[in-house]
Amino acid sequence: MLWQKHLIFTRILVATLFQIPPNHPQRFVLHNEVHARASSILSLPVRASYLALSLSSDEKKQERKHLTALCERFGTVPPDQDADHFSATFDSFQMSWEQHGEFSSYSFYAYDSITEPFTHPALKKVPVDWLARINGQVLVAAHASVVSAADIDYRDETDLSPLSAHFAGNPLVGSKVTGGAASVFTDFRIHLDGFSRFLVVNHDLRTAQAGRLLHRLFDIEVYRVMALLAFPIARKLYPDLKKADRQLYTITNSMTQPDNDDAKLLDELTGLAAEVENHISSHQFRFAAASAYYQLVGQRLDDLREVRIQGIQTLGEFIKRRLEPAMNTCSSISHRYTLISERVSNASQLLRTKVDIIIERQNQGLLSSMALRAKMQLRMQQTVEGISMVAITYYAANLIGKIAEALHSLGWHINVELVEGLSIPFIFVIIGISTKRIHKIIANTTE
Repeated sequence: MLWQKHLIFTRILVATLFQIPPNHPQRFVLHNEVHARASSILSLPVRASYLALSLSSDEKKQERKHLTALCERFGTVPPDQDADHFSATFDSFQMSWEQHGEFSSYSFYAYDSITEPFTHPALKKVPVDWLARINGQVLVAAHASVVSAADIDYRDETDLSPLSAHFAGNPLVGSKVTGGAASVFTDFRIHLDGFSRFLVVNHDLRTAQAGRLLHRLFDIEVYRVMALLAFPIARKLYPDLKKADRQLYTITNSMTQPDNDDAKLLDELTGLAAEVENHISSHQFRFAAASAYYQLVGQRLDDLREVRIQGIQTLGEFIKRRLEPAMNTCSSISHRYTLISERVSNASQLLRTKVDIIIERQNQGLLSSMALRAKMQLRMQQTVEGISMVAITYYAANLIGKIAEALHSLGWHINVELVEGLSIPFIFVIIGISTKRIHKIIANTTE
C-alpha cells in the first residue's frame, strides 16, 4: 500500500541523512497510529449505510477472506493480513471497514443524487450475493443521508413537518452541529427495513467535515448499543445480588449467637464467596467495557458541538436521559458485587479468627493435659527409679555378702554380716552417681 511504501522510504531517508541512533522497533507504527481509522473524504451530497457486526474468532478470520473476494471482484488491492482497517472505492460505491475488539463495522457511501434521502440507500449499490454472505450478527444497522435544505424542502427550523415524513411520522431528535455547518435529525428507531436513520442537512459542510460527522454519528450509535449490552446482565444479576445480600446477613447474624455451628457457617460463607466471585469474574469485563463505551459516547457527542433547535431535544439530551440511568444501574450492580465480595471476605476472616481462637484454646487445654500427664509420668518414673535403686542396692549387697561368705569359707576371718551392712551405703552412692550420669548423657543426647 502507498503508506507502507512511504514508511519504508522515510526510514531509508532518515538513516541516510543523519547518523542518529537506531529506531525503536515500534517507533513508526506508534507515530502513525494517529492517522489510523481516518474519516473518509466524501463528495456531497452523499448517502451512507452502516453495519456493525458481532463476530466470533472464526468469523473474524473468514471476514478478511470475504473482503479479499470483494476486492478481487472489482480489481482492487485487498487489505493486508494484519490490517484492522481498510478503505477502497469500487465502481459505484465507496467502502470503509474497521475491525474492533468486539465488533467489525462496514460503511458504504454512494454519491448519485436522489430526491428521497432513504428510498435508495447506499447499501443497494453493494453486490447482493456478497452482502448476504457477510459473517456475524448485526448490532447496528443505520442509513444516513447528507442533503441540502432545498432537496428536502427544509426552510424553517420552526417547521419540522417536512422532515417528519422521512421518519414515519415519529418524534424527531436533532440539533445544529459542527459550528452550525449542518443540522442532524433522527428518531433513534429501527424502521421497517431494519435500519435506523440519520438525516444531515448541509448548510455549509466541507467534504472532510461530512466524513467526520458521519463517522461520529455512527460511532455514537454503535457505542451506545455496545454500552447497553451490560444492562440486561445487570437486571438479571439483581435478584442474585439481593439473595446473596440476605444470605450474608443471615450468616453474620448467626455468628453473633453463642450456640452456632461455626464449621457449618464457614462452609456457607465459602460457598457464598465462590458464587459471588464467579459472578464478578464472569461479568466484570462486560461492566468495565460498558463504562468505557459510555465515555466514548460522551466524547463523540461533545465532538458534535450541538446547538439546540427550538422545540426538539438534542442528541446528547435524548441519549443522556435514556442511557445514563441504564449505565448507573450497571455501575451500581458492579459496585455492589464488589462491596458484597469485600463483606464476605471480612466475615470469613472474622469467622476463621473465631474458629482459630477456639482451636487454640482446645490446643492449650490439650497441651495442659499432656503436660500434667507428663509430670505425673515423671513422678512415677522418679518413684520407680528410687525403688529400683533400693532393689539394686539390696541385690548388690546380697552379692557382696555371698562373696564374703565364700572368703570366710576359705579361711578368711571376715564378719559376713558386717561386710554386707557396711557395703550398702557405698553401693547406694555408686548407684546414685551412675543414675545422675545416665540422666546427664540422656539430656545431652536430646539437646
